[in-house]
Amino acid sequence: MLPNLNMTNKIIIVLLLFLLGLQPQLKADEGMWLPFMIDPLLHEKMQEMGLVLTPEQIFSINESSLKDAIVIFGGGCTGEIISEQGLLLTNHHCGYGRIQAHSTPENDILTDGFWAMTRDEELPNPGLSVSFLVNVADVTNEVLDELNDDMNRQQRDAAIRRVSNRLVSEATEDTHYIANVRAMYAGNEFYLFVYERFNDVRMVGVPPSSIGKFGGDTDNWMWPRQTGDFALFRVYTAPDGTPAEYSPENIPLQPRHHLPVSIRGVREGDFTMVLGFPGSTDRYLTSMGINFKLENEFPVRIDIRRKKLDIIEAAMAESDEIRIKYASKQSGISNYWKNFIGMSTALERLNVAETKKELENEFKAWVEEDVSRKQEYGEVMNIFARAYEGYKGFHSHNFIFFEAIFTGPDLIRTALGYRTLERLLKEKAGPEEIQNEIDRLQASVERIYRNYDKGVDQELWAAMMEVYNRKVPNHLKPDIFNEVQRRFRGDFNRFASEVYRKSVFASAANLENFLAKPSLRRLQNDWVFRMAVALFENYTGIQEQMMEYDDMLAEANRLFIRGLRSMDPDRLFYPDANSTMRFTYGSVGGYHPADAVYYDYVTTTQGVIEKKDPNHHEFVVPEKLVQLIKNRDFGEYGNGETMIVNFIANNDITGGNSGSPVLDGEGNLIGLAFDGNWEAMSGDILFEHETQRCINVDARYILFIIDKFAGAHHLIDEMTIIR
Repeated sequence: MLPNLNMTNKIIIVLLLFLLGLQPQLKADEGMWLPFMIDPLLHEKMQEMGLVLTPEQIFSINESSLKDAIVIFGGGCTGEIISEQGLLLTNHHCGYGRIQAHSTPENDILTDGFWAMTRDEELPNPGLSVSFLVNVADVTNEVLDELNDDMNRQQRDAAIRRVSNRLVSEATEDTHYIANVRAMYAGNEFYLFVYERFNDVRMVGVPPSSIGKFGGDTDNWMWPRQTGDFALFRVYTAPDGTPAEYSPENIPLQPRHHLPVSIRGVREGDFTMVLGFPGSTDRYLTSMGINFKLENEFPVRIDIRRKKLDIIEAAMAESDEIRIKYASKQSGISNYWKNFIGMSTALERLNVAETKKELENEFKAWVEEDVSRKQEYGEVMNIFARAYEGYKGFHSHNFIFFEAIFTGPDLIRTALGYRTLERLLKEKAGPEEIQNEIDRLQASVERIYRNYDKGVDQELWAAMMEVYNRKVPNHLKPDIFNEVQRRFRGDFNRFASEVYRKSVFASAANLENFLAKPSLRRLQNDWVFRMAVALFENYTGIQEQMMEYDDMLAEANRLFIRGLRSMDPDRLFYPDANSTMRFTYGSVGGYHPADAVYYDYVTTTQGVIEKKDPNHHEFVVPEKLVQLIKNRDFGEYGNGETMIVNFIANNDITGGNSGSPVLDGEGNLIGLAFDGNWEAMSGDILFEHETQRCINVDARYILFIIDKFAGAHHLIDEMTIIR
């Protein structure tokens, strides 16, 4: 599945051809384009492929347009409004954490699914929000006026923050809007994005995981797929239509635009467009950056994530309670574990670093042709080299810290939240100030421990502390590890046993007792707090040491991209994804993953039956679905003897596009993007024209599950169906 994720003046037409140094030729499938700047040549090409919409029908500030139906869902996915009553469609895996939060062993929504048959049955989701893009403004000149080439990165970042804060304040003054300024092209351009955020988002319907997560980790990032990866929510507003926190008096959102849902079906060659909020790409990464990832990042992260998964999955298999508690964590860890493996494999198999070197050699030759270019860009590639060489001296510390410590045992992050209380107790602050902090901490206890199991976390503590101790050189570790070595003779299981026996953080009850009568001495002597503070302060110190190389890399990236655009001024370039709205276009079609192998562009319900395995939890099929398929009871959503489940198109997507609508040329929803394919896992760095595919749930399968499987025809009734 695509990661959720914690993402100019011009748009690119052809990055890959540019990288290869070939003549320009418009390609139909590459590019994460800014929808508020649709180039006429691009629009003409899309029209030739089947688009009938005008640029203003795709993106308009003043009139209703497609952009008004697209939302940022939660913190890292996309969703879309598909009815006049605020009904929202996104991926099952995007709503997975919310599905888990509503699940208990007695009411296992993860396993059984959920369908609200009335509005009163729709489930609130505290903390979940969706954001609509309201406006965009080019503020490049305003920001660049505050910058100069003599600034170091800290000075530059501080100046950007100052002007950005001013621009955001001006844009949102006397409104309920929120805004941010986002850099494009590594800081060569800047744009102000204004959003309207809604905080009352209720769960309406989710299929069981045996449909929404069919194929599990085995099929993740793979084609062919037969996964119904979708979920339905509804956005609510105050009675006056403005954003509001949850209230029984709230009413369904009346959107400026909603997407009609087409059941006409897809055919090979059909035009497809995806609108969404892709999180991050690295299309300008150099060959040195690729080699650094392959040698210093991916192996470490793959190894540590596998260790965490082994512990969590073993515990989940033993207990329904633990299975539900850790379902979302396991899914998130596993998703990127497989992603890192796929990225490593694809980068090496496709020799992407060599392709990048061709561009770098072309760039260097161009620089050498002119004295002024040599003065401006002559050191760029050397700066890249010095930066990556400097990073190597830290022996992958920050990747190890992030995987083993910061996203390892839950108690580390919990304890880090108590540093303010420590400071207040140390300073002997006033009783009211201390009590306010205690109240704040107390309010989070239930949420923190809701998905926590002491036994699992203790195992993670022992394993992750051992990994950190073994992988990090002594000169980069905090001194506290010497104390652990002396007291426990390197036995991290014994260390973990004492920690979880004595710590105030080991259980919700322990922590509540501590907060009832907080003690500075007890907090500072607590192993969890001591380890958390020591590790985090050590990490911060290492970050400061690495800042020199961060500065180098930021400068080199900014100059490199500026130079590339100067080298080919007639070409249009798109900026890397950065969680801002983008659209991509392409067409439905299969591909050849290997010699003498061809993958068709669709999968069907026949594949569901072929993969069915009641003894494998990832391939269980609900009996009702089996009978519907066997009886060919597909209603109007079927395709003769069978029906389409998933299809693929060559749209350019990445993490953050999860839940994005796949649209036909008229702007009707024909599918729901949810994954990419294994053969093109290097696509975030270099788009693979021949093999890169976007994997989508067919809209007809979504409606079939809602209608025929769930019996929730009332939801179909409120949609606009295109027949």
